[in-house]
Amino acid sequence: MATILDFFLYNEISPKQILGPTGRTLEQVFKKRISAIIAILRDMEKNQTKPTLAMIHSLFEMEEPTKRPLILEKKEIEEVQPKFHERKNPNQ
Repeated sequence: MATILDFFLYNEISPKQILGPTGRTLEQVFKKRISAIIAILRDMEKNQTKPTLAMIHSLFEMEEPTKRPLILEKKEIEEVQPKFHERKNPNQ
């Protein structure tokens, strides 16, 4: 018992004095701060990152250009198929 009393006297603390935050209170504080950081990151992703990524993607998206024939290029003439067929006369 004398050793315990000497400890308090030597370190100038009282047995009734609160020494600081405990492990549980520190854990609660850390959980609150981590939850706040997660909320901030989700908000940034939702409002900044995704729209910016979509805009950049649309800028670099390349469409295949339409192929136009050159003026000097000769077009091949295709044979034109008749659009009608001759009817056979059933009376003959």
